[in-house]
Formats: sequence, structure tokens, C-alpha cells
Amino acid sequence: MSETVVTRFAPSPTGYLHIGGARTALFNWLYARHTGGTMLLRIEDTDRERSTDAATAAILDGLSWLGLTWEGEPVSQFERAARHREVAEELVRNGKAYYCYATPAELEAMREKARAEGRPPRYDGRWRDRDPSEAPAGVRGAIRIKAPSEGETLVRDKVQGDVRFPNKDLDDFIILRSDGNPTYMHAVVVDDHDMGVTDIIRGDDHLTNAARQTVIYDAMGWTVPRMAHIPLIHGADGAKLSKRHGALGVEAYRAMGYLPEALLNYLARLGWSHGDDEIMSVADMVSWFDIVDVNKGAARFDFAKLEALNGVHMRAMDDAALTNIFIETLPHLPNGEALAAKLDEKAKDRLLQAMPGLKERARTLVELADSAYFLVADRPLALDEKAHAILDADAKAVLAALLPGFEAVTDWNAASTEAVVRSYSEANGLKLGKLAQPLRAALTGRSTSPGVFDVLAVLGRDESLARIGDQID
Repeated sequence: MSETVVTRFAPSPTGYLHIGGARTALFNWLYARHTGGTMLLRIEDTDRERSTDAATAAILDGLSWLGLTWEGEPVSQFERAARHREVAEELVRNGKAYYCYATPAELEAMREKARAEGRPPRYDGRWRDRDPSEAPAGVRGAIRIKAPSEGETLVRDKVQGDVRFPNKDLDDFIILRSDGNPTYMHAVVVDDHDMGVTDIIRGDDHLTNAARQTVIYDAMGWTVPRMAHIPLIHGADGAKLSKRHGALGVEAYRAMGYLPEALLNYLARLGWSHGDDEIMSVADMVSWFDIVDVNKGAARFDFAKLEALNGVHMRAMDDAALTNIFIETLPHLPNGEALAAKLDEKAKDRLLQAMPGLKERARTLVELADSAYFLVADRPLALDEKAHAILDADAKAVLAALLPGFEAVTDWNAASTEAVVRSYSEANGLKLGKLAQPLRAALTGRSTSPGVFDVLAVLGRDESLARIGDQID
């Protein structure tokens, strides 16, 4: 490929960056990276009633969190309206488009007639060949493109293959409204051309738009970019993805405690694969990704798979790196603020020390926060239901019997505290679990935690003895 690949992600700022949009951005970004090209960002904000600055900010924030960087400043489609008008007027001058003065009542009558005859509503071309001098006085017309009426328009698609559209189905659609505003169909073509986009990767719901947009490219004598229309994402039940399936904003996935790299790995595997590889780093994806390997069929979103994959990424991550991303994410997690407020330097050191044991049991950062809370919990610990049941009179007697052994330890660590417990279990013919469970409940307030001797080491001598003492008193 001689020319440099330029892709673009072009969301509408009418809401958050949803999961389907994030995957489209990822495929554009991966393809650009894989080919040594660049990805541009365009905000399609021509719908002024529904576009908001807050939505634009949420989209930029979501992309940044995922690490999907773009080249240069984001382009605002709305701010390019004058250029869109200029091209529409040039098409009129060149005889490739014309002013149409059909009234709303005439257009409605056309639609009614089409419905009565059982055919799709199409504009009948009544102003296509009329002389401009016939224009009604004081009325601003809309500009319509002269679409070919014979033959077919071919869209060569890297995912869908060659798709043919009969030209009789492509009527002379509007490219500039009578109020001077461009239509989406027209603005997209002008922007992609001016931005030098070589490859358009977008959802296959845009496939019919591709035919109409090809008509505009041909009318201007511009090269049509290479197209790739990727399948939409469906829910686990095969229905179109909705909020109940997981069609949420990217920030919702951050709040659910997913790692950006795990989410990217999961999204890449929705509709694209590389052999049997399930677990991929971002570098792997860049190296392996090619748009022609994307499947035609819709992919199914599965939360259980995402969660399992996230757990794998967490366990594979360096402890310090995971601790850092965990601390950064805390403000976004439910009840994360409370934990973040208690994380002084001492607590952060404890967290890092505890991370090998904590990450073994967690699949998300939310689960990690839940199991890490014992590190900063106030004394006396609030016990959960199971811990409360474990710490009955017999268990408290065991703790009281273990306490002198712990108090005698001078070099406090996992091995020295384990020696105390083992020695007691052997001397009294008790199984280790019979001693570990009450200890765990007293030290963490829970029935599950990292290894109990690791917990003793992480909490340190004074805090451990104090927590055990609280349960005996």
C-alpha cells in the first residue's frame, strides 16, 4: 500500500460514547496503527438540537480512557457548513445538482401516491430538468443531486464484499436544505474528502448511505475511499444491543471496574479473531489486526466473558501498575470515594503488598475494592453476616489461645505467624482451617480474603493484634 492510510472516527455528540461506537473507534485505530497510518476524529454535530458539549466531552473522555488517541484537533462538522454549501453550489454550476422548489404539500402527495402503489417513497424528479427561471419568486429551493437513474451503483466493501444498489432506488436526494444547511449525507462526503480519509470503517447500518455517498463522490470527480462496514453488536439473546444487554456508555464500564486493556481485548474479539487467541495485549492487536478479517455476521455481547477476561488481565498485570490504575479508578467506582479518602501513604504500601493475594480472587476493580477495604477499615471492624456466624464462642476461645503465641513473635511476617498457628494446630490436634477461618473473620470482617498469613503480614503486628483483641474482648 503506497499511500498512507487515514481512518476517522466520527461520532454524533447526542449522548455518551456507547460500546458499539467504542468498537468502531477501536477498529479504525487498530487499522491505522497496523498500517502505519493515522486516525482522525470528527464530531458530527450538525444536529444542533440534540448535540451537546457535555456529550462531546464524554466521548473525548471515553476515547482517552481507552487509550484510543487521534491525530490533531477534533474537527467539528457544524463549523464546516460554509464549505458544504460551497460544494453543493459547485455541483449546481456543473450541472450535477439542481434547485428543487417542491412544496411540503407536493412532497407529501408524492409519498401518498407511492404508498398507494405499493412502492417505496421516492422524489419524482419534477425540478430536475426545469429551467431555473421557472423558480417561484422569493422562495429558496433545496439542492438535490442528480442521481443516475439507470444501471447500478457498486460499493466495494472490505467486509461485506461487493454490494450492488439499483440506481432506480437512489432518488435525487437533498444535499443542501432550503435553509442553507447541508444534509448529513453530503457533509460526510465533503469532510472525508477534505480530511484526506482513505479508509472508512463504520457500522453496517451505513451500508445504504455508502451508495448515496458514492453518487456525490462521482459527481465531484473525487476518489471514493475504501469502505469497510462492520457488523453491529447484538445482545447474548441475538437481539439488537440495547441498554439491558450492555449498550452503555464507556464510563459505565469504568464504573463497573473493567480495565481499559481488557475492554479493548474483548471489543476486538467481537467480530474479529486471530486464530484461537483469546487474550491479547494492545501491541498484539495492533500487530495482528486487519480489517479484511472482520466477520460479516453480528457479534454477541456477553458480560460473563468480559468479566472472566478482565480477571485474566488483572492477574497478568504487574502489581504496581494494577495498584496505580486501581487508585486512579477509585473515584469512578461505586463507594470508591470512601476507600480513596482513607488511602494515605501507609495504606497505599499495604495495598501494594496485598495486591498479589487480592488480584487472585477479583475479576473487576469493584471486587478488588470490596476485598481491599479491610486494609483501611476502622476498628472495631464491622463484621459481615458470614464472619459474624464464624466468630462464635468456640472461635473466640481459639483466638484467645493463639494470641500469646502471636505476641511472642519478634520478626513479624507471613512465615513467622504461620509457624505460630501450625504449632498450635499440631499441639491441639486441630485442622489448620479451623484456626484460619476465625482469624480471617477477625482480621478482615469477612469470610473470604487473600491468604490469612499474607493478611497478617500486610496489616503488621500492632494492627493484627489489636483486631484479634477486639474480637476476644
